[in-house]
Amino acid sequence: MDYTPDAGTITMFSTSWCGYCRRLKTQLDASGIGYTEVNIEDTPGTAELVEKLNNGNQTVPTVIFPDGSSATNPSLNQVKERLAA
Repeated sequence: MDYTPDAGTITMFSTSWCGYCRRLKTQLDASGIGYTEVNIEDTPGTAELVEKLNNGNQTVPTVIFPDGSSATNPSLNQVKERLAA
């Protein structure tokens, strides 16, 4: 499955227990940035995708941008900068 998001939005891989994920979601909501959340514990194949993007680690949040690039645990400012680029 292709998780590349539409322009101006991101795809965020997360888990239900991840505090960093909750923080980023709250910041995205407050900033009006759209995102699709994918829980790697519930969606088959996504834990492996996150591992591939993070050198074998299941680190969340992992974000995919519209250009296909990714970032691990980005700050809100990093997300804004990447979406503006």
